[in-house]
Amino acid sequence: MADRDRDRPQPHQLQVHPQQQLHLQPHRGYGEGGVKKGPSATQVLAVVTLLPVGGTLLFLAGLTLAGTLIGLALTTPLFVICSPVLVPAAVLFGLAVTGFLSSGAFGLTGLSSLSWVLNFFRQKAPEQMDYAMRRMQDTAAQFGQKTKDVGEKIQTKGHESPARDHPVGREAGK
Repeated sequence: MADRDRDRPQPHQLQVHPQQQLHLQPHRGYGEGGVKKGPSATQVLAVVTLLPVGGTLLFLAGLTLAGTLIGLALTTPLFVICSPVLVPAAVLFGLAVTGFLSSGAFGLTGLSSLSWVLNFFRQKAPEQMDYAMRRMQDTAAQFGQKTKDVGEKIQTKGHESPARDHPVGREAGK
């Protein structure tokens, strides 16, 4: 019993297992030994090039926004005065544009659908047509057999019942 207690690790004991050392890549911007290095020449060139371009584009965007707001402020009274004419004209123009766009979209959809069907039949025509012909022949044979069975059944029932049991046959027998 004392031997079993000795083999089991005690709660206050620490077991250390050797592990493989990981080969860590240095962090971006840090050289060997963890020493921080400066930006590369490519990064400096990118910042120097893109900063003036970005600033110019931002200035032009602000200038365009200001011009749009000034133009809207000046033309708003004209829109209010002419609104009985402009609103229906804008609605008509919007509907016309919507009609042309939807017509084009429907046309493209129809052409692409026809193209897809044509390509499908070009690629699959021999196998699909043989399969369809076999299915049609099987269906026709089943339909013919069923029709024949129903005809025989009607003929058998006609021969089984005597003519005198039939209302027309009773009157003919009198």
